[in-house]
Amino acid sequence: MRIALRGPNSRLGFWFAAAALAADQLHKWWMLSIVEIAERQVITVTPFFDVVLVWNRGVSYGWFQQDSDLGIYLLVAFTALAVLAMIIWLATCDGARVAVALGLIIGGALGNGIDRLVHGAVADFFSFHAFGFYWYIFNLADVAIVAGVAVLLYDSILDKWRANKVGDSHG
Repeated sequence: MRIALRGPNSRLGFWFAAAALAADQLHKWWMLSIVEIAERQVITVTPFFDVVLVWNRGVSYGWFQQDSDLGIYLLVAFTALAVLAMIIWLATCDGARVAVALGLIIGGALGNGIDRLVHGAVADFFSFHAFGFYWYIFNLADVAIVAGVAVLLYDSILDKWRANKVGDSHG
């Protein structure tokens, strides 16, 4: 059995992956090297939005914190497997919308994976808050991942809606 790594929509997905990865890594470099956010601590942008530096040693929402090299490498290995699975999905997908979504997720996952390899943790910067409640702090890679998942959900809902509409017209 041969597993395809390229398909009709792979190029489109890879372009979006490259764009998401480049935007994420350039932003992180800019924040760490030019803005020097580590030394500045908190930059208040609005009463409900700050730019800060938080090193996330875990996964989403800081779950599964990893301080050991083994833990970090396990998270990197998990990321690599997830990216490979999405590349295979990308090779077999039949629509541009799904290809874009998968590309965004792949690029975001790679951006955070690179952080783990280089820094031992993921650099997060954006902090929204209101009335004493703080949402999780995130970065551009996270934005790409969430946008990709949202597009996949939209595509899934749209497919079900179309299938129901077609089914209704024949019944």
